[in-house]
Amino acid sequence: MRLSTVQIFQQGVNAILDRQFELNQTQQQIASGKRVSSPADDPIAAVQILDISEDLERVDQFQRNGSLAETQLALAETTLADVGNVLQRVRELVVQANNATQDAGARKAIAVEVEQRLQELVDLANTRDANDEYIFAGFQSRSRPFELSGGQVVYQGDEGQRFLQVGADAQVAVREPGSGIFVDVPVGNGRFAIAADPGNGGTGVVQVTEATGSYVADNYTITFSQPTPQDPVTYEVTDGSAAVVASGSYTAGEPITFNGASVTLEGAPADGDSFSIGTARRQDLFGTLSAIADALRGAEDTPAGGAAVNNALNSGLRNLDQGLEVILGKRADIGARLNRVETQQAVSEDFALQLKETLSEVQDLDYAEAISRLNLQLVALQAAQQTFVRVQGLSLFNFL
Repeated sequence: MRLSTVQIFQQGVNAILDRQFELNQTQQQIASGKRVSSPADDPIAAVQILDISEDLERVDQFQRNGSLAETQLALAETTLADVGNVLQRVRELVVQANNATQDAGARKAIAVEVEQRLQELVDLANTRDANDEYIFAGFQSRSRPFELSGGQVVYQGDEGQRFLQVGADAQVAVREPGSGIFVDVPVGNGRFAIAADPGNGGTGVVQVTEATGSYVADNYTITFSQPTPQDPVTYEVTDGSAAVVASGSYTAGEPITFNGASVTLEGAPADGDSFSIGTARRQDLFGTLSAIADALRGAEDTPAGGAAVNNALNSGLRNLDQGLEVILGKRADIGARLNRVETQQAVSEDFALQLKETLSEVQDLDYAEAISRLNLQLVALQAAQQTFVRVQGLSLFNFL
C-alpha cells in the first residue's frame, strides 16, 4: 500500500502534536503537583478524590461547629461562675447580717448591697454572646429573657435547647434555657420548707431542718404552748387534716421529729407561736435575693424582731445553698459537654489527617516519576520533529 505525500505529512504532524499534548500534560502535572487534574486523567481516581473531598468538607464543618460550641459553652460556664460568685457574696452578707451583734441599721445597710447583687444577677441572666443573642433564652435568643414586672423578675424565654453537630454521630447542646438555672430552683432543704408565723412573739429560731427517706410529705404546723411563765414550753405537730402527729416538751437545740422530718430550734418560742412546714416548692433566685433584702430592710431591734429576721435569713441561706447547688450542677454538665467537644475535635482532626493522606496518595504527583516521564517525552518529541523533517526532505527530493 502506497501513502500519498499528504498522508505522510499528516502522520508526521499528528505524531508531533501527540507528543506535545503528552508533554504539556506532564508539565501541567508538575506545575500543579496533582496527578489527576480532570476525570479524563483517571476516572476511578477522580471518583475517589470527589468522595474524599466531600468527607473533608464535612469534617471541616464539624470542626467549625466544634469551635463555635466551645465558644458558646465557655461563655455559659464563665457566666455561671459569675452567678455563683454573686450568690456566694450574698451568702456572706446574710451570714454577716445574721450575727446577733448587728442592729437594724446595719442590716438595712447590708440590704442595699443585696439589692445591687440582685440587679447584677439579672444582668448575668440576660448575658448576650458575640452575635448579640441571649444565651439563657432558649430559642427566643433575640428577646430579653428576664424582665422586671410587678416587682418580680419574669422569665420570657422558652424551654428550647440549641444543639450543634460536632461529629457524624455527635450532637452537643450549646444553649441552656434560663428557667432551669434561675427559675426552677428548690427551696428549703429540697424536701420541705419551714416558715415562722409573722405574728410570733417569742425568740424561737429554726437552725436545722432534715428529711429522711421515710419523710411523709404534707402541710404540717408546729405550735408551741406555755400557758404561764412557770409552765414548761410544749409543742404539738399537726398535719394538713389537723391530726396530731407528734407532741412533747420543747428543749432548745433538741430536734423535733415527726414522720421522717427533723426540725431543730434555738431560743424560746412564746405561747401560741407556730411554724408551718410544706413541701419544698420552686422559687427563682431573684425571689430568694429579694426576700432576703426585704427581711433586712424590715429588721427591728426587739427580741421578737430579731428572731423574725434570723428565721428569714436562715431560710434565705437554705435557699441560697439550693441555688448554688443548681449552679454547680449546671457548670459540671457544661464542663462535661466541653470535654466531649474537645474529644470530638481531636477525633475529627485525626480523621481529617487520614483523609488528607489518602487524598494525597490518590491525587498527588510522584515528582521523580513525572520528571523521568517528562524527559522521555521531550526525547520523543524531538525524535518526532526530526523524523518529520527528514521525511519531508525525502518527499520533496522524490518530488523533484
